[in-house]
Amino acid sequence: MSASRIHGGRAGPSDRDSVRTMTPHVTQESLSRRASAAWRGLGARRIPFAVMLLAGACTVPMVVGAQVGGEVEADKDPADWVEREAGIPVTDQLTMEKCGTCHTPDAKGNLSRISWIRATPEGWSQAIKRMVKLNGLSIEPEEARQVVKYLSTQHGLAPEEARSVMYLAERRILDETNIPNEAVRQACASCHAFAQPMSSRRSKREWALLQNMHMSLYPTAQMAYERPDPAHAGDDDGEDDKKPEKVAKIALEYLAKAAPLHTPEWAAWQPRIRTPMLGGKWAVSASLRGQGRFVGEMTIQPKPGSNEFTAVTTLRSLDTGKTFTRKGSALAYTGFSWRGTSTGGSAALARPDDMTGTLRETMWFSPDQTFAEGRWYWGEYHEFGLDVKLTRALGAPVLAAAAPEALKTGTKGAEVHLYGADLPSGLTPGEVDFGAGVTVRKVASASPNELVVTVDADADAMPGLRDVSLRGAVLQKALPVYRTIDYLKVTPETSLSHLGGIKYGKGYEQFAAQGWSSGADGKPGTADDFVVRTVDADWKLDEFRTVTYDDDVSYVGKIDNAGFFTPGEEGPNPARHFMRNNYGEVWVVATARSEKDKFGKPLAARAYLVTTVPAYKRWDQPEVSQ
Repeated sequence: MSASRIHGGRAGPSDRDSVRTMTPHVTQESLSRRASAAWRGLGARRIPFAVMLLAGACTVPMVVGAQVGGEVEADKDPADWVEREAGIPVTDQLTMEKCGTCHTPDAKGNLSRISWIRATPEGWSQAIKRMVKLNGLSIEPEEARQVVKYLSTQHGLAPEEARSVMYLAERRILDETNIPNEAVRQACASCHAFAQPMSSRRSKREWALLQNMHMSLYPTAQMAYERPDPAHAGDDDGEDDKKPEKVAKIALEYLAKAAPLHTPEWAAWQPRIRTPMLGGKWAVSASLRGQGRFVGEMTIQPKPGSNEFTAVTTLRSLDTGKTFTRKGSALAYTGFSWRGTSTGGSAALARPDDMTGTLRETMWFSPDQTFAEGRWYWGEYHEFGLDVKLTRALGAPVLAAAAPEALKTGTKGAEVHLYGADLPSGLTPGEVDFGAGVTVRKVASASPNELVVTVDADADAMPGLRDVSLRGAVLQKALPVYRTIDYLKVTPETSLSHLGGIKYGKGYEQFAAQGWSSGADGKPGTADDFVVRTVDADWKLDEFRTVTYDDDVSYVGKIDNAGFFTPGEEGPNPARHFMRNNYGEVWVVATARSEKDKFGKPLAARAYLVTTVPAYKRWDQPEVSQ
């Protein structure tokens, strides 16, 4: 796969997100000096790897003639570059007290390094942990939380900057598609998610110093950084000035332009930073793969004089009608970034995907504080999660969800339920609009949270995702209108599970079969295709053949008829050739129970599943939500 694979928040045996435990006497300065030896020898010769090992550093020449602020810093280590960008002064007394002894202040109130970085709460938490492990920082947990609060707010990201990388904080497992080229992927996404660097903003010097740190701490950084540009693989080296650029330089130039310290978004957001006013009632819509959709209400109560909140949430399943109540607390960083925990009251879970236990909550609130979206997650590998959307209820009608999932063309007298808050009574059919070809015949019932209407869909109604509106409230892409289900997709299309059950917890996966329409053009795989609804399907595992006599399907685990995959146990298996672990690659195959193609054959689709060893090394940041 060309896209980077991320498993947010957890570190496997080779994951570099987690910081190694090193001697406390190792300082940031010494790490930088280690990396600088190769930097100064740049262009003259390549330093043998064995020599660098003997010298106690794994370093590589990175940037030749790097330009900072218009001046060429040829053959200099980034530690010796002159920082020409304006820093962000540190004004918090506790932060200056805990960080200022090593990060020296200047006359403008800047602290070295810190004032030229902006990052998410997770990013600053990670930095503090690294300072404790490597530099012997002495800081109490409550002090660390206060420093993270300050830095992630006053030295954080603007809402527009944070939104594109929220999937990292939400612990989503996905294939990243935002990596610009193979050189940047090798430098910045071989060991961790590309969202990791893109969750911060730095001066060019700070990006170069970050590369130095990687070279000093992580041996694999050398191999990644010193490679020539993959786009010119196989080119004749020729003269020195015609050699392909190194991966490190390409990545540095990209990051300096794509994620600079000073941006228009941050300049616009700084004067708007404030304690968010989130108190009140919010309409909730949510979905959980394998358990369907939910609607409900969240009531947020602020704690006076702080960015802390308590919340009570009630959710109702649209499939079963069962109601769940959750209570929790949260922090809102930077005026928009929610990190919280909540519990449904269950001490022991009936199943691994039981949503009544403790959940971690990560949400992004819009700058106008009327909308939020995010993920409430749990599981040994955060593999279970509710995709959540919140819409603020301020007295005017709010629409949050529509059911059923889809409406077939030619249907007469179908009941459509609209869920939200402060829905009006006394509506006439003409006041509820689903667009051309869908006619509201009757308002069957109305309450403040639910409206039931009877509709007809014309046989020639244009297929697609329909908005619904009533008295000024609009729910975009609320109801798919379709002619036929033309093909299936299994979601997630690629996934990762972990062996466990003896010493380590299992990493499960829930699959679902989605029915898709080919859209108005009738051609599958084009831009007008859309998801219709979840399809009932039968499930099985098939071999993903990579070697002769492949037998992974017999060992990786089992999938039930609801699409829930349970991995096998960890450790050597005496029944397997060479006593291998139960790891492997398989296809997850779904066959529709009712939907058929034009030849009368059941629709089918498959997804790729890797089952791997447990995450022996763990990295987590619960303190950002406490």
